Amino acid sequence: MDWGDEMHRMPVIRAALATATAAALIAGCRAGSVTTDGRSQDRPQARTSTSAPARDAPRPHRTFTHTPRPRAEHTRARPARPRAQVPRRGTAPRTAPAVIAVGTSGERVRELQARLRQLGLFGRNPTGYYGSVTRASVLSYQRGHGLVATGSVDRRTWSSLRSRSRPPARDELYPPTTLPLAKPDRRCLTGRVLCISKSSRTLAWMVGGRVVSAMDVRFGSQYTPTREGLFQVNFKSRDHVSTIYHTPMPYAMFFSGGQAVHYSADFAARGYAGASHGCVNVRDKKKIASVFGKVRAGDKVVVF
Repeated sequence: MDWGDEMHRMPVIRAALATATAAALIAGCRAGSVTTDGRSQDRPQARTSTSAPARDAPRPHRTFTHTPRPRAEHTRARPARPRAQVPRRGTAPRTAPAVIAVGTSGERVRELQARLRQLGLFGRNPTGYYGSVTRASVLSYQRGHGLVATGSVDRRTWSSLRSRSRPPARDELYPPTTLPLAKPDRRCLTGRVLCISKSSRTLAWMVGGRVVSAMDVRFGSQYTPTREGLFQVNFKSRDHVSTIYHTPMPYAMFFSGGQAVHYSADFAARGYAGASHGCVNVRDKKKIASVFGKVRAGDKVVVF
């Protein structure tokens, strides 16, 4: 082909090229190149995602699914509870202060004992000392009346006890013996009698069935027991000394062989921690001295 023919055909080629390009755009063909002779030449397309739609294809309507986030349930605020006061480990609960405490002594303790005795809770005569026996009686009262059982007398216990008992008389506050006198033996109800009770550990000097004087006494041990029964005073010896044990026996009143009622310094010092060799020991020297001056030989002695 000569150059003249080529120039003559150029308008036709350009028209064919424009037609092919327009047709490719309308048909959505892939991008390519067109040769000078009007034929298209495929070019490798750029790598795209398989899920992506063609550029000129209608795009689907994009939808969004909204999942609401769960909200915290609305609750009414609760008022804070006060923390309980828990005692520390090893600490005792707080109690009311005592107005009469264990281990004390005095007139108030004597009144306490007398009031407890009125209610049948204290089995002894008032001593004025707040010991284990008094504490046990207070505990019994507190438990029986719905009070805090501590064994000590606080204001509430004292007020309760006073409302349930009467003010004690002087004889109740200052009795002659540690233990209450026992009910006298029937043999003591007549005449002049030294009425001696082993159960109450007391001696009552009685005249015509009435108690004139009373005092604490102690007796012989299990190896040298004091004999029981009805006796009489055989003889009296104011400053007697034992010929067997070589010990003083002041204000002795013999009633059965070598057994006698007499004052004992050992009893006055040691109390019931000791015992006699069979005699009836008295620890109050003034009382036995007074009775010694009144008793006569032949008066009865009852030991029961």
